[in-house]
Amino acid sequence: MRVLMTCDAAGGVWTYALDLARGLRRQGIDTVLAGFGAPPSAARMAEARAVADLRWTGLPLDWTVPDRADLAAVAPALDALVAETGADVLQVNAPSQAAGLTTRARVIAVTHSCVVTWFRAVRGSNVPPAWRWQRDLNAVGMARADQVLAPSRAHADLTARCYPAAGPIGVVPNAIATPAQGLHRQPFVYAAARWWDEGKDAATLDATAALTDWPVLAFGPVARDGVAAAAFHHAKAQGNRPHADLRRAAAEAGIFVSPSVYEPFGLAALEAAAGGAALVLSDIPTYREIWADAALFAPPGDAAAFAARINDLSRNDQLRARLAEAGQRRARQFCPDRQARAMAALFGAPHQERKLA
Repeated sequence: MRVLMTCDAAGGVWTYALDLARGLRRQGIDTVLAGFGAPPSAARMAEARAVADLRWTGLPLDWTVPDRADLAAVAPALDALVAETGADVLQVNAPSQAAGLTTRARVIAVTHSCVVTWFRAVRGSNVPPAWRWQRDLNAVGMARADQVLAPSRAHADLTARCYPAAGPIGVVPNAIATPAQGLHRQPFVYAAARWWDEGKDAATLDATAALTDWPVLAFGPVARDGVAAAAFHHAKAQGNRPHADLRRAAAEAGIFVSPSVYEPFGLAALEAAAGGAALVLSDIPTYREIWADAALFAPPGDAAAFAARINDLSRNDQLRARLAEAGQRRARQFCPDRQARAMAALFGAPHQERKLA
């Protein structure tokens, strides 16, 4: 079996796609990666090519363009790549990429995030009129797909509320490869996100850092397209660093914190837990679903509550160690082989021939 899978280098989808490709290879499934958006560095390109055949389309991601017409070339390009590579399955990691497909390969659409669910979670509103085409295009893509998936039940439920005609949305959780282990713990708090994203709530993180005993190190970009959208005055900004640096920080930090109000899954929290950091997370449905009794929670936007949870852990070695152990046990459930087996079962599932207009 061969799978054509879309990917991009803008965020967590890159790690997701490469780890899944590695897991699928152990299942005897070849993967061809179709890259969208701005290409990554030469080193990251080489990393991907060591795992799978990589074709960079140069076509834009839906959330980076102002108009649906800018995506007109996406479906024809994917149809052509399916034919060229002989793929049995096309997995798109953005439902909009399935809109307009004519391929007769099985189509799996995974919704990792979208502007519609982002607005509902972060702003508590529908998308503004200028973005409604995004909702419509995603809906068309979900209708075209043989199966729609989300990385958590919480995100599947939110997606179903935003797209009531989408039909059943399955759940296959994300996974990570084995993180760095055995590093000496350091007295600092680790945080990682694209901080220019309002949903990550950099302001609460910064206010929290002013109240904690341990320093808070914030990894990730604060600017998008050269324009700063967040600033840190109390947290120590570490900038946009290679993924290897993030995994090392996750394996060294005593505590990981995420004040996010929108997380379809939360790979950074998973990496931190797997690396042995104790978790302090915003009390949102995704984090409750995944981490339950393996983390401490604080109300979104409540810097004093976040700082209190962090200080409780930094001042209590036994509590911190107990929570870190619980997080590691939970993290071991999210392994690439389990994820790959679940996806392989979906790839091979029988499907009805669709009438293609």
